[in-house]
Formats: sequence, structure tokens, C-alpha cells
Amino acid sequence: MGSQVTVTAKIPIELKKKLTKLGVNVSGLMREALRLEVERLERERLRKLAQEAGEILQKIPAEEIVEAVRASRENR
Repeated sequence: MGSQVTVTAKIPIELKKKLTKLGVNVSGLMREALRLEVERLERERLRKLAQEAGEILQKIPAEEIVEAVRASRENR
């Protein structure tokens, strides 16, 4: 897994008691929740970039795109 850092969070004592009673691995849960959040944020960022790219590409005439693809194929 590589290098690690310690992250702390304060939660209400009652929540901690319930988690302990239920046998929840808090560290594991936090790692997984943070991993999922990073994935969600990365997907959202890529979605926005793709949307922006699409908006830019819509401004380019189709003929120019076709010509660029053909030129690229001919250069192979």
C-alpha cells in the first residue's frame, strides 16, 4: 500500500459506542469511504472535462474534424 498518514476525526461518543457494539472496523470504514469519495470526485471531474470538450468540439465544423481524421490516418 505504500506510505500512510494518520487522519483523525471527532465523532459523538454515542456514535462511537454504537460502532464498537456493532463490531464496526472504524478505520477500515473510513478508508473505504474516503476511497469511494475520491473515485466519485474524480468521475465528476472527468465528466465536467468531457462536457467542456464536447462544447468545444461542437464549435468545430464537422468537415474539419473529418479532414483531420483522414490526415491522421494517411500519416500512419
